[in-house]
Amino acid sequence: MNFALILFVLLVITGVFALADAVYFAKQRRKDDKEPWWIEYPKSFFPVILIVFLLRSFLVEPFKIPSGSMVPTLVVGDFILVNKFAYGIRIPLINKKVVNVGEPKRGDVMVFRFPEDPSLDYIKRVIGVPGDKIVYENKKLLINGVAQPRRQISDYLNRERIHYSAQFIETLNGVEHAILLEGDAPAAVPFTRPFPFRENCNYNSEGVACTVPPGHYFMMGDNRDNSADSRVWGFVPDENIVGKAFFIWFNFSEPRRFGTFQ
Repeated sequence: MNFALILFVLLVITGVFALADAVYFAKQRRKDDKEPWWIEYPKSFFPVILIVFLLRSFLVEPFKIPSGSMVPTLVVGDFILVNKFAYGIRIPLINKKVVNVGEPKRGDVMVFRFPEDPSLDYIKRVIGVPGDKIVYENKKLLINGVAQPRRQISDYLNRERIHYSAQFIETLNGVEHAILLEGDAPAAVPFTRPFPFRENCNYNSEGVACTVPPGHYFMMGDNRDNSADSRVWGFVPDENIVGKAFFIWFNFSEPRRFGTFQ
């Protein structure tokens, strides 16, 4: 369901009724006449829908985490807020950037439209920016030939799977974040799909090496061995960017997670 499109259609419909009343119908009514319901309701909803549309399009947008690919940073059921202007101001619906405010950086957690199906929103961490050479082999990450620092900490208990995973603190562009690795999972990507710029990637028994093309980004989940990401379906083009995730505002199962994500 394209909520932005639905919101826009409602905005246009209620706006047309409000404008028609201001230009024509209000002039036809006597001062003591009550507005008919088919005028009153759209006029009442128009300013509310307008505010929601503007906030959602240009400032912040709420999302719910549907999968465990970003555990432990984000877990299933987290409700998060996404900064819509962090990477530039875009025209609603067509998502075309008109004002450049900033660019995604390595380490950012970014929401984007899934390249294979733009009606779906995905969330992953930015690993590579345009021009980067990304190597992920034997579960070790190198960017432009430099191994990214990481240190092991206490194991992470996944309460849904009743399973412990090895947990590490990885540093990307000065940003520290936790990642999970499964000891029995294969180091290499088990399968891939055809995608644009597939020729920029080389796969082998140890993993994958990719050069990020201009205007694209290489994304990975923090739950490294349980995430279908750029290793499988390729790069994220700039026009698919939605915004930068920055805040957990609720989780019904774990209320204490409020505000725990930056």
